[in-house]
Amino acid sequence: MGAGHAHRLHRPGTSRVHTLPPHTKLAAVLAFVVVVVCTPREAVWAFALYAALLAGVAAAARVPPGFLLRRLLIEVPFVAFALLMPFVAQGPRTEVLGLSLSVSGLWGAWNVLAKGTLGVAASVLLAATTPLRDLLLGLQRLRLPSLLVQIATFMIRYGDLITDEMRRMRVARASRGFEARGVRHWGVLAASAGALFIRSYERGERVHLAMVSRGYTGTLPVIDEVTASRAQWSRALSLPAAALTVCLLGWTL
Repeated sequence: MGAGHAHRLHRPGTSRVHTLPPHTKLAAVLAFVVVVVCTPREAVWAFALYAALLAGVAAAARVPPGFLLRRLLIEVPFVAFALLMPFVAQGPRTEVLGLSLSVSGLWGAWNVLAKGTLGVAASVLLAATTPLRDLLLGLQRLRLPSLLVQIATFMIRYGDLITDEMRRMRVARASRGFEARGVRHWGVLAASAGALFIRSYERGERVHLAMVSRGYTGTLPVIDEVTASRAQWSRALSLPAAALTVCLLGWTL
């Protein structure tokens, strides 16, 4: 898989959550998100219990609340979309603080906010307790198509290199007195984007030739074979199992 790369979403640790095999955590998060999505939006109490379950996982993983909340800011665009729904949705309306809002829009906004926030929080906890390299190994262990795993691997490996290339090009433009101030400078920026694409494509060709010369046949070698015991699976799946119990109660009550 190649060398691992540190990521600002990951928080190193030795907790019981950190030491779980990556494929068990991936399966647990996926199952948890599916259960949350299937929960009726009217069961407000159920979403509070889901949040409590994630808080328990964060506490077990020793992930500070501030760390988790700062990473949740990624969902701000979805929050903005949800806040517009009560104003634009059709159907019966109600008065809230002097504003005429759609009842179905309010429920829709709550549905997006609650389920979206819980899904993002679960993903952030997964990233905080699992290095990127281990996540890729987990995807491979779960039999995700090899081509998709390889694409993700190279994207992670060379994303920083492309970013550094963009930074060097920006510094080179600035050192020559260039400053984008309007539409008339878009041509220079477009030429820079084209040059970056050509450089990236040529780098990809060189890397592919180097891999083929070293015996690459379309699959990456697995250096670390990750396995999980029954106890580890039970520990990981306890989160979606508890969430499933809550979901069933939400449908019956």
